[in-house]
Amino acid sequence: MTSKMSPEGKKLFNIIILGFGFMFMFTAFQTCGNIEQTVIKSFNSTEFRGSGYTSMAIIYGVFAASSLIAPSVVTVIGPHLSMFFSGLLYSAYIAVFIYPYTWSFYTASVLVGMGAAVLWTAQGNVLAINSTDSTIGRNSGIFWALLQFSLFFGNLYVYCAWHGHDHITDKDRRTVFISLTVISLVGCFLFFLIRKPNSESSTSDSTEPLLPDESSDSSTGSSPHLGICSQALDAFVKACKVFVTKEMLLLSFSIGYTGLELTFYSGVYGTCIGAMTSFGQDAKSLIGVSGICIGIGEILGGSMFGLLNKNNRFGRNPVVLLGLIIHFVAFYLIFLNIASDAPLAPEEGTDLHAFITPSIGVALFCSLLLGLGDSCFNTQLLSIVGFAFRDNSAPAFAILKLIQSIMAAVAFYYSNYLLLHWQLLILVLVGFLGTVTFFMAESLARSNRRESDYDSI
Repeated sequence: MTSKMSPEGKKLFNIIILGFGFMFMFTAFQTCGNIEQTVIKSFNSTEFRGSGYTSMAIIYGVFAASSLIAPSVVTVIGPHLSMFFSGLLYSAYIAVFIYPYTWSFYTASVLVGMGAAVLWTAQGNVLAINSTDSTIGRNSGIFWALLQFSLFFGNLYVYCAWHGHDHITDKDRRTVFISLTVISLVGCFLFFLIRKPNSESSTSDSTEPLLPDESSDSSTGSSPHLGICSQALDAFVKACKVFVTKEMLLLSFSIGYTGLELTFYSGVYGTCIGAMTSFGQDAKSLIGVSGICIGIGEILGGSMFGLLNKNNRFGRNPVVLLGLIIHFVAFYLIFLNIASDAPLAPEEGTDLHAFITPSIGVALFCSLLLGLGDSCFNTQLLSIVGFAFRDNSAPAFAILKLIQSIMAAVAFYYSNYLLLHWQLLILVLVGFLGTVTFFMAESLARSNRRESDYDSI
């Protein structure tokens, strides 16, 4: 079917398939992350001693450690197989909850951390080689909007399955996680529908592919084994060089902020809502509704700042500033509405109140704001990284995920110990710093692009 498409049509088709593949996979995984701490608290087995927060800290810690070698893996086996095999590791992690054991839970956490580094590096490469300077903003938005539909569908299922349940039984858990595992596997196989863009469609402003041409390999006269090792080493060296560029060092603060707030909206906030006894016996099912609201916010943001980004007249800075303001409003309302001990409350929940009478409406509105603000940051980070590092897309996206995953791991670790108001304070301080440095990085990237364009004349 793609053979009859124009080169640009084929690239857009690839972006859409990429988005749908991630949508299925993360319908399963993000829903799993959103509910796992609540599920673990309700386990009937006394042999299980795992913690959802600790598991996510392991995932993002291993993710970070694996990010620098991920470009080498993608170089050797290609982005399609990289995403497929990484997706299988995600599916295995979700399947662990069907019959959970502490050892398998933490082993799967390590494996999915390794798979995540490869998955997101390959995703960034596919996004970059199917985009140009003029389409990177649009394609980032399309991908982000499709990805965030995962929050809507998965959490809608959780809400319907758990509505009216104040305790999650073993049967409830197995039904949900068997379904999520199958959904994740569907996403894995969708990646095989992505086709290589036509080489003749490459324009002067298009991104360079991660994989070198076969003809260049054959001209070296070296053995295939040495050629693969050379490619892998070259990808690693490129990643290290990208890491120390001025643009990436500046962006590291805003990337780090997205790691912190990813932890908060995907793991901590849902747990807080489920722990509020003042929300009634439906508090557990409200975790699913909260995830739906986050997803709606993400989809709205991806649509507004990506799909409608046909011209770049105002640049990326106003969108990031809007995201910061939206998040600050959300953090303030959460501070007023949710009890400070909610992240650490036992399965029975907390009877404490914050500064206002707890409101389900306010809690869900904050979920919407968290998703909308997150999409502001992430769509613009995808766009600026693809713009500033168009010739080194895979290493650049690997570094993005390295920084993001380090901060997410840190946040999941301290979520085991810090009360809610301290977590919110950290988010406010890092968010402000990340926004200021994003403005600096945007200015530097545009300045460097103008200089390179002049040099090429």
